[in-house]
Amino acid sequence: MLSASFAHAGDKIRLQLNWIPEPEFGGIYQAQEDGTFAKHGLDVDVTPGGAGAPTWQLVGTGKVDFAVASADEVLIARQQQADVVAIFATYQTCPQGIMVHASRGIKDLAGLFQAGGTLAVEPGLPYVNFLKKKYGDGKINFVSYDGGTANFLHDPNFAQQCFVTSEPIAVQKAGSDPQVFLISDSGYNPYTTVIIARGDYIKAHPDQIKAMTAALREGWAAYLADPSKANAAMGKLNADMDAQTFAAAAAAQKPLIETEDTKRDGLGTMTLERWKTLAAQLKDLGVITSAEPAKCFMNPIK
Repeated sequence: MLSASFAHAGDKIRLQLNWIPEPEFGGIYQAQEDGTFAKHGLDVDVTPGGAGAPTWQLVGTGKVDFAVASADEVLIARQQQADVVAIFATYQTCPQGIMVHASRGIKDLAGLFQAGGTLAVEPGLPYVNFLKKKYGDGKINFVSYDGGTANFLHDPNFAQQCFVTSEPIAVQKAGSDPQVFLISDSGYNPYTTVIIARGDYIKAHPDQIKAMTAALREGWAAYLADPSKANAAMGKLNADMDAQTFAAAAAAQKPLIETEDTKRDGLGTMTLERWKTLAAQLKDLGVITSAEPAKCFMNPIK
């Protein structure tokens, strides 16, 4: 029997973000601003998140209907018996990266680990453990990422985690020389800004799932074509990001969202091969002990 907290047709649908309104959610806000959700019969309440937002837990317990997570979080959630399923993958290439000073002349991630210096990351994240296992950590002084860029701006040997849509743009505006190496270049490339729902909810509301994925595709297609309208709407909710930065971030993320695969198969598409690879990597790192990749996702319904 389904939880009474699950929505019925015509009810307001709750979509929980994992961060504040920024271009990584541009297609969602575009669908709101253009009335695309409404056109598909959806009344969507988009709730901003923040650091540590427990999005998959909220979906798993039925407290929200949809939320934003990453593919590795989906596998971790399912390991913990949370029946969460990915229905739309925004980023085909993960926007997570390591930002260094271009003046150091480092060529790639392997070169960074050989060069040493200080690297600020969130300890314990799967990608961090993946990098350590692949490149070793003997020469790197790892410190905890504090969410800012002050240390990077003042220390030419300081490197830190980043999203290509955020910190590099900020430090470049401050006069610094960021160079970004994507984590995906190392072979670890989870789908990111993934829309998830509970498995029971998907089975109970197939028409709503079809409508949601169609609206997301249309919203993202419109945002990729012209992000100005949704950027203005998000700017009213996020006064810390100016219009120039919104535009720069939207441009930086576009090739990570729209790829040759999505041009062929549609925005938000996922493959079983990618999920199998990620599951094997997480098992190798000891993050999960078992996985059923085919049950982790469903592709947007055309």
